[in-house]
Amino acid sequence: MIQLQNISKSFASQELFSNLNFKLNAGNRMGLVGRNGSGKSTLFRLILGEESEDSGEVIIPKHYKIGTLKQHLTFSEKTLREEAALALEEEMKYDVYRVEKILFGLGFVNEDLDKDPLSFSGGYQIRINLAKLLVTEPNLLLLDEPTNYLDIVSLRWLKNFLRAFSGELILITHNRDFMDSVCTHTMGLVRKNIEILEGNTHKFYEQLALNDELYAKQKVAQDKKVKELEEFIARNKARASTASLAQSKVKQLEKMDRMSDLAFDNSLAFEFNFKESPAKVMLEVEALSFGYTPENILFKDISFSIKRGECIGIIGKNGKGKSTLLNTLAGELKQFSGTLTSHPSVEFAHFGQTNIARLHPNATVTDEIHSANTKLSNERVRSIAGSMMFSGDSSDKKVSLLSGGEKSRVMLGQILAREVNLLFLDEPTNHLDMESIEALTEAIQNFDGAVLIVTHSEEMLRRVCDRLVIFAKSGAEYFNGGYDEFLEKIGWEEDEVEQKVKVVAKSNNKESKKLKAELVRERNKLTSGLKKRVEKLENTIMELEDALSLHHEELIVASNAGDSASLMELSKTVSQEESRVEELFEELEVVQDELDTILLEYEEKIENI
Repeated sequence: MIQLQNISKSFASQELFSNLNFKLNAGNRMGLVGRNGSGKSTLFRLILGEESEDSGEVIIPKHYKIGTLKQHLTFSEKTLREEAALALEEEMKYDVYRVEKILFGLGFVNEDLDKDPLSFSGGYQIRINLAKLLVTEPNLLLLDEPTNYLDIVSLRWLKNFLRAFSGELILITHNRDFMDSVCTHTMGLVRKNIEILEGNTHKFYEQLALNDELYAKQKVAQDKKVKELEEFIARNKARASTASLAQSKVKQLEKMDRMSDLAFDNSLAFEFNFKESPAKVMLEVEALSFGYTPENILFKDISFSIKRGECIGIIGKNGKGKSTLLNTLAGELKQFSGTLTSHPSVEFAHFGQTNIARLHPNATVTDEIHSANTKLSNERVRSIAGSMMFSGDSSDKKVSLLSGGEKSRVMLGQILAREVNLLFLDEPTNHLDMESIEALTEAIQNFDGAVLIVTHSEEMLRRVCDRLVIFAKSGAEYFNGGYDEFLEKIGWEEDEVEQKVKVVAKSNNKESKKLKAELVRERNKLTSGLKKRVEKLENTIMELEDALSLHHEELIVASNAGDSASLMELSKTVSQEESRVEELFEELEVVQDELDTILLEYEEKIENI
């Protein structure tokens, strides 16, 4: 077990922890919750020794190994076997069999061992890092947002894996359903300390609310008592006959442990501005098809309609075209074929992953929200900004100085400002904490219009979606039922595969080996150029993002210095760079999809020999 005793930690004027105490017992799987900025990641760094506490002590038993899963995936070796073997300690560096056994247990097959780690999908790249982590045989896993960028299939696999893990776990994730299905306990950073409860997050927050209610009642009673004592002292301290009694009341008051007012964290508040419409059917989609090239069709002949009060979820693996479908429905991409028909009274709003680039760097938060609906009063605009946690002076911050999460909140604020009856939402929960996701989910449930949503949250799919569009191997299909009904009737193809540990014995058949070798040569010839393009695009995107980060810092300096000339020039540069990154990501999605299709085709051919 590990222990944290009387830990205090501050950054500048912000105190994160005050005399924090925590003990992790054998077999505990803890879900760590708390508002963004409450110190969850800092707590991890303290346990890992990457950050020093101001006071207190972190106690870790001798020979107790702690492993952490990196969010950023970087691979240096040319084969899966060599990449995973990097985790072996010096005295075990030739024990590759142990590495292979772990890889097979995580769903890789014998033919995968000589593949380039970069050739695998994002979900399987997470598994590669998990394999490297498990090779070290950790007692404790510290996982900070491991669900980021994973699709539903990968999330379901990781959920099952963590349930079966025999050691201890501390997990940070904004995905409430994922946390509740994995963890035995919930612990939360609340008012600079830690609260722990056996059970899920729902039980934790219910208990927290009850504790707050009891505290508030006790404080009212104490305040009443204090007032009575103060009034008694004021009446009696001047009279000689009662002065001694008044003095005893003064001492009683001084000894009293005064309860302070509860501090509550700010929450996002969502209330969509519904526009009345006589239409029952908000959008009719008939035989819709789209692809970036005629040879690369992402979806074909999709037909469905969405009525007022309905919600359709768009689900599937990453890179299959979910966002592209939403962009096509929103009119941002032109379909190859098919029709989109809506009633003249329909007004829609679109929250897209790449729409951040359309915010104006020199505009303020209130400017951007007001631009979405110029009829709104200044008071109403500031109210919406406040509901997105931009209160007071922060509502006048320029967009160029905001973080990615803050820009997402500005975009959500723009949607709240518009009068709409049809919403297109692409992963709207990114950058939101659990409480904010809950508020958004309830707002979608209460919205009188129609909603089309892309999300990897199974809990949100269950709560808000009436029907689905599913992206699978064969393309995209409309499903007339909710998410649980989909799991019952169809399910994810990979779920069946995950029930078995795929250990493939090496074939002794010379002919089959020859056929497999020929297929591998064909596959490598077809994919070599694509892999180079993917690598080049990824490197270019990373370079541009590094430059963007630098220019954002320069923007802050120029803004603080009041250098308007530099500010305008830098803003123009940042806007161009963000547009270029968006273009490169779109190109990368096309190339990666083409590469994945070829790899999958040849993987099936090789497995069938």
